[in-house]
Amino acid sequence: MRMIRAIVGVRCLYAHAIKLNTKSYVSRAVLSRPSVNAIIVGSSYYNNLASKSYSSRSNNLRERKMEEIEHRIINANGINMHVAEKGKGPVILFLHGFPELWYSWRHQITAFASLGYRAVAPDLRGYGDTDAPDVTSSYTGLNVVGDLISLLDVVSPDQDKVFVVGHDWGALLAWWLCLFRPDRVKALVNMSVVFSSRNPKRKPLESLRAFYGDDYYICRFQEPGVIEAEFGELGYERVLKGFLTYRNPGPLLLPKGKYFGQPDTPISLPSWLPEEDVKYYISQYEKKGFTGGLNYYRNINLNWELTAPWTGSQVKVPVKFIVGDQDLTYNAPGTKDYIHKGGFKRDVPFLEEVVVMEGTAHFLQEEKPDEINKHIHIFFQKF
Repeated sequence: MRMIRAIVGVRCLYAHAIKLNTKSYVSRAVLSRPSVNAIIVGSSYYNNLASKSYSSRSNNLRERKMEEIEHRIINANGINMHVAEKGKGPVILFLHGFPELWYSWRHQITAFASLGYRAVAPDLRGYGDTDAPDVTSSYTGLNVVGDLISLLDVVSPDQDKVFVVGHDWGALLAWWLCLFRPDRVKALVNMSVVFSSRNPKRKPLESLRAFYGDDYYICRFQEPGVIEAEFGELGYERVLKGFLTYRNPGPLLLPKGKYFGQPDTPISLPSWLPEEDVKYYISQYEKKGFTGGLNYYRNINLNWELTAPWTGSQVKVPVKFIVGDQDLTYNAPGTKDYIHKGGFKRDVPFLEEVVVMEGTAHFLQEEKPDEINKHIHIFFQKF
């Protein structure tokens, strides 16, 4: 189980690691050790959370709020990084995953700007309007954390520490940011991907291949150009819709020519993902393709080698963790036991709360933005 949990820490998502006032909000049982509030929340909980101040999606205001988001290019760690930002106050750094962009945080940017924060959401290295280096090995965790530190030096020169929110690959990068530079992080809300300490006995890619087989999506992403060619045949629209609407809690397998349904069968969009949002994703991925994002996966073993000095290290910043019960990361072998039976708290000693959201899948900050916004705000208000 330890080996499988280590796989989760590498980034076992579908595709692609405190204390809430439970008296008025918890709708089901507390699940973990007394030192960590772990809750499963369902629809009644969401009804209690409803609040205009946390909503970014008013039909009358949404378009205007999006237009008010500022965009600029910042030279960070030798690359040009596109950043979307809004608001004044304590900085919240939002880190996206795959296949996402700064745009995946659109609901959070507008909401937190209205709550007195400065929301900062970059396109990570290789994505959107940020530079995409040609060399595959330029996409290690150390490279990207270097980008983030350089970015923070520009956007928050007067704030020694900032709040951080991560999802998917952004969550894994947030764990590394806290591990490498805890002096720069005030508190962290991470979603979907748990932290996992490095297993020095086995490289992660070999573990993934042995457990899930060659069709497992991370294994399929390894050979440069191969999966890009397949995605090219499917088209950007189908690939992005396939990933963004994925809700199977089981492992994501991509057998050649047999994934995301029949090419002539439309992929239905959920209510939280309107067609215009998909069009924005398509317009951005058409600029550079998928290679930049895929290169993160291609450095899994190199990351394992480079992080050897941190073997056995703990993440020592205040943390709240949120995951959907339909997310394949939560349903990966060993993950629930790790979260709820003390392993997570051992590796992240300042973990204060775990929230498991009922009926919610991987892209929870888009699927349940108002609830996520309130979870984040309640936690950050403590600091």
